[in-house]
Amino acid sequence: MTGGIDIMTDGGGDRESAGGEQDREPDPSDSLRTWGAVQQALREHAGYSRAEFADLVRFSKHTVESVELGRRMPDESYVVRSEELLGNTGALRKSSKYVTRGRGDVGLAAWFRQWARLERVAESLCTYECRLVPGLLQSEGYARAVFEGTVPVAPDDQLEDFMARRMERQRMLFERPTTPFSFIVEEHVFRRRFGDMELMRELFDHVLELSAPRNVTLQIVPLEAGLHACLDGPLQLLETPKGQRLAYSEGQQNGRLISDPKEVSLLYQRYDTLRSQALNAKDSRGLLERLRGEL
Repeated sequence: MTGGIDIMTDGGGDRESAGGEQDREPDPSDSLRTWGAVQQALREHAGYSRAEFADLVRFSKHTVESVELGRRMPDESYVVRSEELLGNTGALRKSSKYVTRGRGDVGLAAWFRQWARLERVAESLCTYECRLVPGLLQSEGYARAVFEGTVPVAPDDQLEDFMARRMERQRMLFERPTTPFSFIVEEHVFRRRFGDMELMRELFDHVLELSAPRNVTLQIVPLEAGLHACLDGPLQLLETPKGQRLAYSEGQQNGRLISDPKEVSLLYQRYDTLRSQALNAKDSRGLLERLRGEL
């Protein structure tokens, strides 16, 4: 990796060490833990179990647990439904405005944290995937299956951290409606089965929902497209607020942030070439809908 990187931190003061690891594992913010603890106390006072409460707010039990333990930011719809169920005093709704995410690096692999911080302020983000559904598009069931299949096996509390962070990252797609997000994914990625048919349908519905906004473009590379220029592996590209272009590639137990202008330019050329070989956005959505209908 060469050249300076235009990177913005979240003001926590931590820096990557020479080996790429954080000096310490960042914790959730105090406000996030406090809001979660208050919501939990109100839930218990109202006599709801986590499972009962999850059904009523229409989120999973795992999500409720992550919110209450301060591992996940509550969605706006989560706050509204919780407020209605737990007394409708306005306390949860008003206090949610002051909840902060903290550094937001919990549950991220050490080599990915620097890219994740860049990702949060990027002017544009492009992703090519040939292995898995991109993290920003994964349904909760799909993400959980991915994390549960890791080796070595992650303990339950760590798995929940991973899940909370994965779902939290997806908020970017809605919170930044003027930022272009481009995804190019191989068709075989969506054909790979996991779990039961209900989980597969949930994945397709989730991807279709997240790729619906005008700033999000999903293109699928059909099986019949043959060989192409991006077969070296998955790739992510972004442009910083200062106009610097960067790339990121990932393999087994490692990731590489690329800042060399010539190499980044080459990777952009490959991505742009693949765009012309992939199905357009409309046809890609049609393919996803057909795959869902085949279940």
